[in-house]
Amino acid sequence: MISLIIGKKGSGKTKKLIDSVNAAAESSKGNVVCVEKGNTLTYDISSSVRLVDSDVYGISGYDSYYGFLSGICAGNYDVTDIFGDATLKIVGRDFEVVADFIERVSALAEESGTKFTFTLSCDEHELPARIFNFAEKA
Repeated sequence: MISLIIGKKGSGKTKKLIDSVNAAAESSKGNVVCVEKGNTLTYDISSSVRLVDSDVYGISGYDSYYGFLSGICAGNYDVTDIFGDATLKIVGRDFEVVADFIERVSALAEESGTKFTFTLSCDEHELPARIFNFAEKA
């Protein structure tokens, strides 16, 4: 399952993500991972969550990000939730490419049994309608 937290800059997306990450950390019987761009969530996220800075691993673009997420799922079968903040800063702002990315991650979520949540800094109407075939708005 994929959830999208959508809104313009300053609309509270990251706060909602932080609350969701911490709630998942409390209820998960496995591991929770949060991928961010930069190192800004360190003091807001529970210490039980594996916090990953995409810049440290050189993650940039759709293929790179998808490969990284696949590696997390392949390397640890106990991952129950993966959260991604600042998704458009990592993947890019081509919304058709973002829809392709979400479609691929949807298949990964189903195969691995992992729940994904991403923040998207845009208006909902900017996204292709097909993206909601694979994801729900959180």
